[in-house]
Amino acid sequence: MPSSTMQDPPSQDYGLRSGVLSQIEIIAQSLANIAPTAGPAMVVPLVIASSGKAAWLVFLLATFSVFLIALNINVLARSSSSPGSLYGLVHEQFGRGPSAVAGWALLIAYIGTAAAVTGGLTNYLHALMGGSSQPSIAFSSITTAIGLGVACILAYRDVRLSARLMLWTEAASIALILVLFFLPGRGNVLHYDATQFALSNFSAHQLKSGLVLAIFSFVGFESATAMGAEAADPLRTIPRAVWATALFSGVFFLISAYAENLALDGRLDNLAISGAPLQVMAKLRGASLLAPLISAGSIVSFFACALASITAGARTLFLMSRDGHAFRNCGQVHERHRTPHAAVIAVAATSLIPAVLLCLRGVNPFDINGWLGTVATYGFLTVYALVCFAAPVKLRKGGRLSPGAILIATSALIIVGATFWLSADLSAPAPDSWLLFFYLGLLAAGTLVSAMQRKLRHRCMYRSPSG
Repeated sequence: MPSSTMQDPPSQDYGLRSGVLSQIEIIAQSLANIAPTAGPAMVVPLVIASSGKAAWLVFLLATFSVFLIALNINVLARSSSSPGSLYGLVHEQFGRGPSAVAGWALLIAYIGTAAAVTGGLTNYLHALMGGSSQPSIAFSSITTAIGLGVACILAYRDVRLSARLMLWTEAASIALILVLFFLPGRGNVLHYDATQFALSNFSAHQLKSGLVLAIFSFVGFESATAMGAEAADPLRTIPRAVWATALFSGVFFLISAYAENLALDGRLDNLAISGAPLQVMAKLRGASLLAPLISAGSIVSFFACALASITAGARTLFLMSRDGHAFRNCGQVHERHRTPHAAVIAVAATSLIPAVLLCLRGVNPFDINGWLGTVATYGFLTVYALVCFAAPVKLRKGGRLSPGAILIATSALIIVGATFWLSADLSAPAPDSWLLFFYLGLLAAGTLVSAMQRKLRHRCMYRSPSG
């Protein structure tokens, strides 16, 4: 949309620090929520195992798919700036009912992500400390509690400090991984590999097998939209952050898939059983000194993802509370820090509970990441679908709906629906087979809370002074 058609941000004062986050700090929020280090460390090897030499093409298709979703998000983000992430954007178009679904789906997504990445944090910290077997229950529980506790404190105190921390930790982690990919050394030095472009590798089955995993690696790219009340020039900086994060992450994942396929060709069995795949690659490349640095970078990247998820989730809960979907106390702003402190505590505590419970049951960190991450992804896909409906509605109201916009929204909606369908494998062994039902149960419980809160507030509004 041309900048001349943009509207000024709404004048509503939410009590948060307005205009304090720069363009790069807004990008850091979305980038940290993706946790791009987790891609080459945990997701790319799985895509390679599923799609083989076609992994780079899978990530190219995933990037295109996510960019279509980003275009729909930006239709809404270019004329609205508020906390609440995609919930606020859906609420403006559809009102209370659909926005309740969007809000609770997004809360499940952010809380689930914050809890899920503690598995990666625990796993890489254990690897950095020289552990070879699965981390102990005590180690996993304490690491999880400390990680989420520190993230909660940072999100509680200062949004700008949090944004800068996320920026530098992700930049350092990505830089270390790129050094590993491009460093001359033993093994297959990065070069043109004709076998990865052979048409025989690009079967429909190979592409389909890895595409769902590849799209999963992008979820959270939209979380810059949660910073609308705190961003400088939000109607421009937030849309830029959304599409820039999607494109940058896509290019990084594509390079990672190509480089790992080249360096690890024929040794994917070692990669699959490793708790730290990038460390295996560093040793194969003769760069063992990079292994502990990459572990440290992975740890801070997973921590930054937890921090970004708590930050975005708290602002979603904050706006939902003010709109009557959740408990009113979560709509408060700290007088000195000017952060949604009650919502931050609520989101961090709710993230801590499932993560620690799974640790106490002795669940492997990779399973914690996988199970909770799957539930979170269902939440993201739900709200992405609602955005794809809301974007053409917004354009139609403004008299700007075009065949191209309809095509973009329809294509993105088909991609989201197909991803949801393919990811819901009900024939898989438990607990994977019932994760979808667990998500739907949480979503139903959330919408019930919204209905109860609305009824309670309605009674309070019309209660007589004597009653």
